[in-house]
Amino acid sequence: MDTVDETSGLDDALRAGIAVHNAGFYHAAHDAWEARWLDLDAGAEKDFLQGLIQFTAAAHHAYARNWEGATGLAASAQGYLAALPSDYEGVNVGTVRDWLARLERDPELVEREPVLELTLGGEAVGLVDLEYPAVAIAAPLVAEAMGYDEELLEQGAEYALADLADEQVSSPFVTLVLDFLTSDRRPIIVQRLEQHVDRRQAKESDVAGLFD
Repeated sequence: MDTVDETSGLDDALRAGIAVHNAGFYHAAHDAWEARWLDLDAGAEKDFLQGLIQFTAAAHHAYARNWEGATGLAASAQGYLAALPSDYEGVNVGTVRDWLARLERDPELVEREPVLELTLGGEAVGLVDLEYPAVAIAAPLVAEAMGYDEELLEQGAEYALADLADEQVSSPFVTLVLDFLTSDRRPIIVQRLEQHVDRRQAKESDVAGLFD
């Protein structure tokens, strides 16, 4: 799933993935970083993102009781992060390495204590802390992880970003996509978002028809 536009900066993708991870959606978190990772040449940033991707994957496999997968990924992730400063890009890389070493030795660790939170600038970033465009990256990932229509959230996020670019601060898409991340009323929010997406698409089709 390619949810990160090639023009997205590391900061937005990084914050989005950290918040998704900290919300407990470990498998989904890597999608925030993968597109940028694929676009990078070999170097520190690529190793950093690969290490984070494998860190979240190790947590996911440990929760699924796939002990071999968890320990293998924990070992591999440590290798990618080994040469980086302990606070690379403001992330608690040193603590991540230590946690991965513990998980490699004892994958059942996740059954006794929470998975390590990622911090940015010393603070654990949550979904409620995100702003656009990080919101637009995270919302479809959370939707997919929770069984909602990720394509609907992708479309809503696209409209939200377009409206923000046009300085339409009262856009329903801006509000609804953000509310999806931060509210416990997601079924109602998704229903309203679908209605607004349908209206926007119908309007676009009407405009396009004028030039056919």
